[in-house]
Amino acid sequence: MTATRTASGTRSRRSTAQGLLAAGAALTLTATACGTGGGEAADEGGLTPVSVGVLPITAVAPLYLGVEQGLFEEQGLDVTIETGGGGATTVPRVVSGELDFAFGNVVSLIIAREQGLPLTVVANGMTTTGDADTDYSALVVPAGSAIESPAGLEGATVAIDNLQNIGDTSVRHSVRLDGGDPTGVDFVELAFPDMVGAMDTGQIDAAWVVEPFLTIAMEQGATPIAANFVELDPELSIATYFTSDELIASDPDTVDAFTEAMNASLVHAQDNPDETARILTEFTEIDAAVVDELRWPRFRPEIDRGALDTIADLMVTDGLIDSAPDLDTFIR
Repeated sequence: MTATRTASGTRSRRSTAQGLLAAGAALTLTATACGTGGGEAADEGGLTPVSVGVLPITAVAPLYLGVEQGLFEEQGLDVTIETGGGGATTVPRVVSGELDFAFGNVVSLIIAREQGLPLTVVANGMTTTGDADTDYSALVVPAGSAIESPAGLEGATVAIDNLQNIGDTSVRHSVRLDGGDPTGVDFVELAFPDMVGAMDTGQIDAAWVVEPFLTIAMEQGATPIAANFVELDPELSIATYFTSDELIASDPDTVDAFTEAMNASLVHAQDNPDETARILTEFTEIDAAVVDELRWPRFRPEIDRGALDTIADLMVTDGLIDSAPDLDTFIR
């Protein structure tokens, strides 16, 4: 799904950027919730309450849309959505049972599995568009930068939101693909909303950004030098929904119901881009005009196994894991 740019051509770059910065800040707001969470006993309406932890980014719009459209209720689920940090916070909460399901990037989840944490993927979250010009993720440099391609990042400081995740793995691949040495890249952790300012002040030389922060960066003059997800694999499943092996063992029916509802939500979001864009304004304070500026990933229920094999190979190459993981048990 790609968004159509409809903002007025008379709007200045400055006003657009200010609006987008406000939009990015709005993504940190807690979303409205449905139900009480828990995933153990049916509520008064006969629905099983479940809690889902997500990142405050555009990619989780299908979950919100599915809840609004009653797709989870059709499967007997009453969903509570909780926004927060990345896998560093959601993984332990899922393992402990505090959350029933969560959204996380595939690299972080593979690392967690290899560390012995009992987690399993139960549904796709988002897939790259396969098109460098429309993908919702990119590696960018500030206006006036002498760096023109990924190979030029040797010796440079690159911001990502979390170390040892899909950001640095995919950026290293882009550098390697361009003939550079990825071991010469200095990765630093920064929150997505802080990256544009850090580039402007020279604290970092480049940043890996996803929407809405990609549009924010480009409106302020940043230049994409790599579509890191597309270059890794045009069918790459970037992030997925996962649960604990304990929940799978104790309540497989609830897990099956979540998978069915999430798959239906992904299809509905892909087939109805206007609804997907609109729901973003419902669970954040992003203005509808700003939403028109954004790029979107693809929402599809299928997880491309070949792309995951590619990811796993790169993780071994980069030393994130010691050997190829058992992906047959990684996905339910």
